[in-house]
Amino acid sequence: MRSILCAAALLGLLGSADAAGLTEPALHVPASPDGHRRVALTFDACSGQTDMRILNALVDNRIPATIFVTARWLKRNGPALTVLLAHPDLFEIENHGLNHVPAVDENTRIYGIKAAGSPEAVRAEVQGGAAAIEKATGRAPKWFRGATAKYTATSIAEIHRLGQQVAGYSVNGDGGSLLGARTVERNFANARDGDVVIAHINQPKHAAGEGVVKGLLALKAKGAEFVRLETLPGDRLPPPPGS
Repeated sequence: MRSILCAAALLGLLGSADAAGLTEPALHVPASPDGHRRVALTFDACSGQTDMRILNALVDNRIPATIFVTARWLKRNGPALTVLLAHPDLFEIENHGLNHVPAVDENTRIYGIKAAGSPEAVRAEVQGGAAAIEKATGRAPKWFRGATAKYTATSIAEIHRLGQQVAGYSVNGDGGSLLGARTVERNFANARDGDVVIAHINQPKHAAGEGVVKGLLALKAKGAEFVRLETLPGDRLPPPPGS
């Protein structure tokens, strides 16, 4: 069993644990040296469909973003994948897992979703998603964000051992795509310099998508600079376990 001390150190570094011992890692990009807002937009494509309101707004306004896709989403959204691949200057495609299973190595449920439950199942979720992305894009992902964005310290260590960084965030833009449009718009528009915003791009029937579009356009109008996670310099990444 991995040491309790090592686990505690990881949790202290990456985010405080909740009552169940789970953590949601925080992540920021370097602040802008010019005084304007630098923001990283990240969107989860869990399964289901694609919110073309968001995707079209990103393309039409030349706004870069990091898209976390599951293998399930890739199978069902060929046309949207074609759009992503047609704009490599805008979109970075990263790993959201094989089947949208929380990458937690304990038997628990998170927001009603059954967790992987073991280190072996965490590995299957991470590696299965990575393999699907590499097959679809020809590029191996560097970042992983698990379903629910919650982890144990030991599952974070396992993900690092698999060669991927855990993608945290600093602003929850759409509350799992369940917030109203006005609230989502305000969350995006109020993002500060260095923030990493999380939202969803797989719920075209939810009101949150309207708020995402209005919020990101408001950010653009304020002169925000948008960056992808792949631009994050190495000295800002979470250190590897045991360092």
